[in-house]
Amino acid sequence: MTEYRGWIHQRQKELMQQWYARLDESARTGWPPAVCLMISGNCVEVLEAFGIVPIYPEVNALQLAIRHQSLEPILTAEEFGYATDNCAYVKADIGAYLMGVTPTGGKLPRPVLVLCNFVGCNTYIKWFEHVAAFLEAPLYVLDVPFLRSEEPSPADVAYVVAQLHEVVQRIEEITGLRFDMDRFREAVRCSQQVEELWSRIKHLAQRAPSPFDAYFDAITLMGPLYVHRARPEGVEFFRLALAELEAKAARGEGVYDREDFRVVIEGPPPYPYFRVFRDMFARWRATAVASTYSTVGGLWEFGFRHDPEKPFETVALHMLAHNLTNRSYLQRYDQIRRYVQQWHADGVIIHFVKSCRLFSAGQGDMRDYFTKVLGVPTLYIESDLEDPRYFAEAQIRNRVDAFFEALERHKHAIAM
Repeated sequence: MTEYRGWIHQRQKELMQQWYARLDESARTGWPPAVCLMISGNCVEVLEAFGIVPIYPEVNALQLAIRHQSLEPILTAEEFGYATDNCAYVKADIGAYLMGVTPTGGKLPRPVLVLCNFVGCNTYIKWFEHVAAFLEAPLYVLDVPFLRSEEPSPADVAYVVAQLHEVVQRIEEITGLRFDMDRFREAVRCSQQVEELWSRIKHLAQRAPSPFDAYFDAITLMGPLYVHRARPEGVEFFRLALAELEAKAARGEGVYDREDFRVVIEGPPPYPYFRVFRDMFARWRATAVASTYSTVGGLWEFGFRHDPEKPFETVALHMLAHNLTNRSYLQRYDQIRRYVQQWHADGVIIHFVKSCRLFSAGQGDMRDYFTKVLGVPTLYIESDLEDPRYFAEAQIRNRVDAFFEALERHKHAIAM
């Protein structure tokens, strides 16, 4: 396996460390100010206009899990009163607050504002209510209407834009800083450039062999994508990453010495067992050519871009329509169908997350749709994205192996 390492991997680590260093500095000195924010469909460009550093509770929870540090915070939160079937991201994050631990050992600042950009998941509201209560910080819930059709109505866009202006006013009142329109437009321009570069990277996976894995390798890229999307560092990172992957594609190099299977993956990975899970696919030389999880922060490979000429409006459009979690199941079906057809996939893998019922509910019907309606081989497996207690390695490995054995026979029959 020609694994995704080298410059990209090292620079990704540096950029994440740089973000945590900004948070640590904010905790020690009070500058720059910090604001809690969700990943999905967020308005980080508004924060950049003030020079504010975002705190992402999801990223902190994810980092705890991938570093095998999530179980103790989860148990702490359960001892505090959180139910065993509550979102494990929430429990890891809240438990870490209660314990006073962070993924890097540094400090997290007290936010000047807890900004809940409510997109798709009603757990976000209670999660951020609790964060605000524990940290004694003011809470603002930015209400984003659910996408009810292919495009949001002008009234929906105006509704979100009005709230964005309220957020600007609230931050000015809390911090004494003034909103910098030029800096806002520049942040939106950086987002536009990052989205274009990221989209071009995602489209490289349409090639055979794909030069990168659009699930496991994409997760390496998603840290800088979310933390530095609206910053020059993000533009530089993705420009160089695209150049490296284009060169790899031009040489005809894939993820493995040969590419035997191409799959689309739905759902986040089991982060506490990320390496083990990836190896289950690597032994079959199965490359993920597309994934829904890589579009949680933004769905850009189908054309949407932020626009510095219409900054507030396109930030609102991104929050409303161009991220995975604010869309209906039928829209997610269509997204996966397009991946299967346009990225030339052999099958679909659905990873059900036990502690995330809102995201995972209905995935059984999704499996039936792809297998019975579209005739696409589909595997359905269960574990958790954060809680290591819900990962049954032998059972999952057996199901993955059986799926690829069947897929191998299916491909052979088609070839004949």
